[in-house]
Amino acid sequence: MNLSLSHVRTVVSEVPMHAKLAYCLVRDERVPVAPKAAVLGALGLIVSPIDFPAWIPVVGELDMLALGILAVKTFVDACPEEVVADNRAAIRARTSAWDRDRDGAAEMAREGLARLVQNWRARLPRAG
Repeated sequence: MNLSLSHVRTVVSEVPMHAKLAYCLVRDERVPVAPKAAVLGALGLIVSPIDFPAWIPVVGELDMLALGILAVKTFVDACPEEVVADNRAAIRARTSAWDRDRDGAAEMAREGLARLVQNWRARLPRAG
């Protein structure tokens, strides 16, 4: 297999977009359960503490990256094309489930931090 540096760079640069797309597709009710289960199982294997080829330097780490990329690509390919196109358009428009969930999490974090600061300030002794 002939992998050029530019090909590797292209694949790696597409990882964030494909990760967002996979996230949106897993959340999309129009996607069948079987592809969702397959990608979640593969990703579960990646984060699992069991790592058989870890003793091989460099390759032990790259196998998990390769498995993740393959799992996400296979998952996206197994989803209905119309659903993939809808989710790609929503990602480009920044209106996808990924964007909504990220914004919601950021807002919750801001609110939690504001409450923490407010509680901290309330416990400080008053000056004068």
